[in-house]
Amino acid sequence: MSDTPETEGANLEQDADALLNAELEKLTAENAALKEQALRYAADAENVKRRAERDMNDARAFAIQRFARDLLGVADILQRALGATPAEIADPAFKNFVAGIDMTEKELAGAFERNGVKKIAPLKGEKFDPHLHQAVSEIPSDDVDGGGVVTVMQAGYELFGRVIRPAMVAVAARKAAAPQANGYAPETGEDTGETIDTKA
Repeated sequence: MSDTPETEGANLEQDADALLNAELEKLTAENAALKEQALRYAADAENVKRRAERDMNDARAFAIQRFARDLLGVADILQRALGATPAEIADPAFKNFVAGIDMTEKELAGAFERNGVKKIAPLKGEKFDPHLHQAVSEIPSDDVDGGGVVTVMQAGYELFGRVIRPAMVAVAARKAAAPQANGYAPETGEDTGETIDTKA
């Protein structure tokens, strides 16, 4: 039994619809793949741009590191000069000279600050930080806990968070353990069997 023209037409229409649907699915999949690829390329381009900007900023920021390090000696000398001046100055010319040194030191500190150079000067009692401080001596102290900063011998500096010179500090010596009396160790509560003469 042969198909009628109406049936043949319906079959042809179904085949055409099937072909169109298959082609549409194929194009949709290709479109999604191209969209994903474009997004990936855009993300890669953005990452490259960000990395280049960061590298340029780092290069700009740390280009002055050597120059800043050379100026630290100048800052130290100005601070020492101010530290050595007497509290009371009678001579007006000498007083003006000291005021000039003070203004120069402040201007240099301001120039450092404007260019991202920050002073590291820990306060007394501040915990020693090996990333920012360099311990040059250990001294006994009654008012600072062991390992804390007692005094700053030379200020340190950092440039945009990177240490270009650590602060030279003296730290408090750690307290010795409490002496044992009559062979009793208070930390452990154990009897050591030793007798210590506490009357001597």
